[in-house]
Amino acid sequence: MQFRSVLQVLAISSIVALAGCSTTPLTTTPTGSKSPSGSSATRSSTTPVLPPAGSGRGGYYKDDGPGDDIPDGLENLPDAEPRVEPYANRGNKPYVVFGKQYVPISDERPFKQRGRGSWYGKKFHGQKTSSGEPYDMYQMTAAHPTLPIPSYARVTNLSNGRQVIVRVNDRGPFHSSRVIDLSYTAALKLGYIGHGSAELEVERLLPADIERINANKGAATMVSDASPVQPPTVEAVALAPPPQNSTAPAPQNPVTQQAEAAVPAGFYLQFGAFSQMANAEAVRARLAQDVGQSLPQLKVEPSNNLYRLYSGPFASRGEAAAAALQVQQSGINKPFIVQR
Repeated sequence: MQFRSVLQVLAISSIVALAGCSTTPLTTTPTGSKSPSGSSATRSSTTPVLPPAGSGRGGYYKDDGPGDDIPDGLENLPDAEPRVEPYANRGNKPYVVFGKQYVPISDERPFKQRGRGSWYGKKFHGQKTSSGEPYDMYQMTAAHPTLPIPSYARVTNLSNGRQVIVRVNDRGPFHSSRVIDLSYTAALKLGYIGHGSAELEVERLLPADIERINANKGAATMVSDASPVQPPTVEAVALAPPPQNSTAPAPQNPVTQQAEAAVPAGFYLQFGAFSQMANAEAVRARLAQDVGQSLPQLKVEPSNNLYRLYSGPFASRGEAAAAALQVQQSGINKPFIVQR
């Protein structure tokens, strides 16, 4: 990578020593103008209220933040679409920051890491990343010290179970308590913008993973094209409400067997992640009674010591979004969409 790009950022201030990206000052996109992706900026009514920078409660850096004009609908921005790309000529050589040597991964080894993740925003928006691409805080990207540039990772917020897929195109963070820096939008979708940081799990997507995801996506698209209206009759039987005189959670064995089965490709609604199976089953039973007839299968899946409640699959993100809106109109908290 170009060490000048790292050193220029490190020299800005002592605060930036904690920063999570190695972007370098170029012609910064003015706040309120179009992002490098060309999206128009309009105030979003759903943007979290953040504490002031430097207050110790927001986690973002001095002179950084979300920007004054946030494009609407960022919560529904699709994840990065993973594809097998050749490694960039820049950003993948060993380098030293603060006396510590970093050796970027140059092969197809698996990588999974847990730790604190933060985000970076307007201070670096429009500036050059370690890959040479401009940083766009309104896209699904990330900075990581050693993952290949470019590469893709699945990031999970361990506190709420939300997942996103991001494209790694930058270096950082260079702080002992941080493992990854996400773009503003990726952090927003994971639900930790207001906290500044969160405990995350980072898992690299290898070429085999990417091929499987894209194959599943293609299969789901063909199903959608062949039968745009999904007959609900078969799934409606499975979604019949439990007997009214039964208050006990469903037996755990069927759920465990269901979770171990192959997950059908497509988009899913996630209604929550619970630390106790009984709580997840109680919510599942209530949803089955209230809105189950209008949703695909509701099921609980154990993962990372949590029990996630899903409905799906849907053949397209649009179908999942329409179902989520229908659920919200029924007086239930709006679920979020994940691709599996």
